[in-house]
Amino acid sequence: MDELIIGILIISNTCLIFFVVKYLVAPKRIEALPKLLQEGNTQGVIKAATAIIAKQPKNVEAHYYLGMAYLAENRTSVALIELKLVSQMGVIGRAIPEIDFRQTIAQLFIRCNQPDEAIKEYLLLLKLAPENAEFYYQAGKLFVERNRIDTAKHYFYKAAELNPHDGRIHCELGSLLYKEQRTQEAKAELEKAIQSSGHHDQAYFYLGKLLKDAQDYAAALQTFERALRSKEYRIKALIERGICYTALNAADKAIGELELAVKTIGDEAHPDSLYARYFMGACYERSNQIDKAIAQWDKIYAIKKNFQDVGSKLAQYEDYRYDILKDYLNYGDEEFLALCKDMAAKGMGFKVKEMKMIPNGSELIVLEGNSVIDENNRDLYCIMRFYRIHELLHEHTVYTMLEDLKRQNIHRGIIVTNSGFAQDAIDYAKARSVELFDKEKLLKLLQDIQ
Repeated sequence: MDELIIGILIISNTCLIFFVVKYLVAPKRIEALPKLLQEGNTQGVIKAATAIIAKQPKNVEAHYYLGMAYLAENRTSVALIELKLVSQMGVIGRAIPEIDFRQTIAQLFIRCNQPDEAIKEYLLLLKLAPENAEFYYQAGKLFVERNRIDTAKHYFYKAAELNPHDGRIHCELGSLLYKEQRTQEAKAELEKAIQSSGHHDQAYFYLGKLLKDAQDYAAALQTFERALRSKEYRIKALIERGICYTALNAADKAIGELELAVKTIGDEAHPDSLYARYFMGACYERSNQIDKAIAQWDKIYAIKKNFQDVGSKLAQYEDYRYDILKDYLNYGDEEFLALCKDMAAKGMGFKVKEMKMIPNGSELIVLEGNSVIDENNRDLYCIMRFYRIHELLHEHTVYTMLEDLKRQNIHRGIIVTNSGFAQDAIDYAKARSVELFDKEKLLKLLQDIQ
């Protein structure tokens, strides 16, 4: 009997010691986690917190410090899982700083592309700390992303009221006001942003756009230069500088800026990259470097076929895909006249009497036949016009040829073009003494003389 009593007492004491140790030791392990985290011992935190959770799955503090340890190791997705559990179980009454917690989880939601959840957290934060300008600013940025511009401006204005010296807030307001074409208000906010922070790339960029819109290109160029140091705005600023130089008819400088923008491209599919190549192509087109323009448009078309008018541009300059047409389109005046002479003489058997350049092409006066002929016989003369143009030729071109034939007492005319003829030109030339040579016939002539 005594042995039974002694056994019961031993078991009772053992259980009591177990529960006392569990009571005393577990809290100490939880209390040790903040210090371990502060010391950077994330693996120690993860190991200890995981052990606690295995025994106490609803231990909020353990989940919190586990999430913070994962976050410190940049393991974003698992950190968010743990902190979401903390949020679901509740932090009120726990040894967890609620404001810090909600700031952390809000930023995690942003990083994990869950803006709606992030907005909810910032709205909760504003209830906890209604005088905190940062929370209004962050909420405003999230509303901009959701395209709720009026709501975003409301939060930015409140943030500016609480912290008028924060350049970021004025910068966001200025950018939104610029997009709404509220020029004077936008300028005031952007200037405040620059004065407040001393340097803000986004503010310089939008202030540059305001100056460009006002056609103050010299000032715009200087302002955009200040935005070039920004990784986010570098390509945008280079494009805008290229546009400014284009407006100033400084083609070489424009091309230089846009070439630099293209070299800066990281993500080819990003809208900034597409615009950089598009304006680069436009610059090359203006300077008659069509091959280089096509190369830019081709790269855009491979990524986004319906971007701006790239499809129609490529169709318009399709002739440049033919190597045989490139010389015809790119030759200088002297070489071009020599090429036209070869097509008339070698390709069609004419004797060339006169040659000259005309707008968008050349004009040749030729005689039919290679044998000895009566050069005074006007019936044997013909006027040939070779056009280098990318638009269809219309009725007016045929009418002008007929008038010149009549004036020079010549009875035959030939119009050659690399593009083609509109239907009104084709109809007007019917039953008249003007022949029309479209791109296919031109290609045949070029092939014959090759």
